[in-house]
Amino acid sequence: MLVWQWGRRGAGPRFAACLAEALRDRPGLAVTLSLCRDAEIMTGADPPRCEMPVSTYRDMGSLLLRLATAPFALPFLLARLWPIRPDLAICAMPGPLDLLMAAALRLLGARLVVVVHEAEAHPGDGFPMQMALQRALCRRVDGLAALSSHVAAQLRRQRLVSRRRRLIRLAHPPFAFTLPATPAGRPAGPPRLLFFGRLLPYKGLDLLAEAIAALPPETAIAVRVVGHGPACPALAALAACRGVTVENRWVPESEIGSLLEWSNAVILPYREASQSGVAAAAMAAGRPIIATRVGGLREQLSGAGQAVLCDPDPASLARGIMLWLETPTQCLAREDAGEAWRQAAAALMLGIRAALPARPAAGRMMRKLPALRLRGGRHRAP
Repeated sequence: MLVWQWGRRGAGPRFAACLAEALRDRPGLAVTLSLCRDAEIMTGADPPRCEMPVSTYRDMGSLLLRLATAPFALPFLLARLWPIRPDLAICAMPGPLDLLMAAALRLLGARLVVVVHEAEAHPGDGFPMQMALQRALCRRVDGLAALSSHVAAQLRRQRLVSRRRRLIRLAHPPFAFTLPATPAGRPAGPPRLLFFGRLLPYKGLDLLAEAIAALPPETAIAVRVVGHGPACPALAALAACRGVTVENRWVPESEIGSLLEWSNAVILPYREASQSGVAAAAMAAGRPIIATRVGGLREQLSGAGQAVLCDPDPASLARGIMLWLETPTQCLAREDAGEAWRQAAAALMLGIRAALPARPAAGRMMRKLPALRLRGGRHRAP
């Protein structure tokens, strides 16, 4: 089996690494992980086991060059894949170069599954042609794994689900980041609320600013808004709120654990969402979550302890913050992320076995070719 994800930043490489590690724990599976050689997770202190690192792109210019020269790269990719010859390949999160990988895997007779995190682009998110390339990839695979009912419904509306291309349901397991050791006795101060992630309009930054401004004047709270995004009026409004600190910067993976350790709770005031990698990290860290009930968040947080779900409007969000403040500010027991990923891997394999058709005859023949040798005028298996 091959698991691949060629992104450099964000949740995609971590999702692929966690999935590959969980699949390796299943008996009878030989799993190869392919990540971008320059992925942030590969350059950290504890990089994942990656048997097939690849060089992809560093910026938009190099990406366009890669896309233009993709046909010439196909033979070299086939040479990398030939020793593996996977029966099954899983794209852990679609990216711009995945059509090249899909073409190579099809020539080797592998069956393909794509894990779809987002079926529609969010405002200001992604890269040009992202969804067009993703839909083209989805039309060339055998199965689509959706991370929420919200995404599954969108895939059906896009007519990407059919009798030939089945839908597989998969929940997003928690992301476990290493949290620094908590010093004896937390420093005195108000309860700490964290917003973390890309600072984009659909994340509800304006809702958060209005909700905090609507809190009673005597409310004591410390809020950190940490992430990277363009300057906008909502960020300026947040920076002007009492008790709020805005840190507009890219946060390396090595710092995420420290942010979660600082917080007493995590807030997701999104206007729209399919599911959330930040929520997955907060759940693994045992942090209560305040979130709007939009997209797939309600489903993802249905089993989260002390989750407060709000409507996507400032008044409801302010009430949710107050409800959390009135609850004792204690962190929950951390989830066993490893076990959650193993359960997700088991569910994924069951779904794949039920959904994927039998291998076409051409694929079976292609996979047998490297095992045949010409001896005395006859093909004989070694």
